[in-house]
Amino acid sequence: MNTAKKELTSRDDIFIFTKKYFTDELEIPEVRIKPETNLYRDLELDSIDAFNMAGMLEKELDIDIDDEDLKKIITIQDIVDYIAYKTSSKLAMPS
Repeated sequence: MNTAKKELTSRDDIFIFTKKYFTDELEIPEVRIKPETNLYRDLELDSIDAFNMAGMLEKELDIDIDDEDLKKIITIQDIVDYIAYKTSSKLAMPS
């Protein structure tokens, strides 16, 4: 999943990137990945899954995720919004 940096030019791209992570790495069916999907209740993630996801995002997108911020990420949309916020200067730059 190391081609993501160049592909994330919109929130749609971020959503697709996020969906790919959950389907490829956690083997969750694509139909279960929607913006309103709750990571813990609907996908049954645990804290280890959340930390692994954060580590992947940090590595792939060259961002830092604070533990306090990670606790606030509850839905797929929260992930998209957080990535958009953390990469907003990168998203605005032409490739």
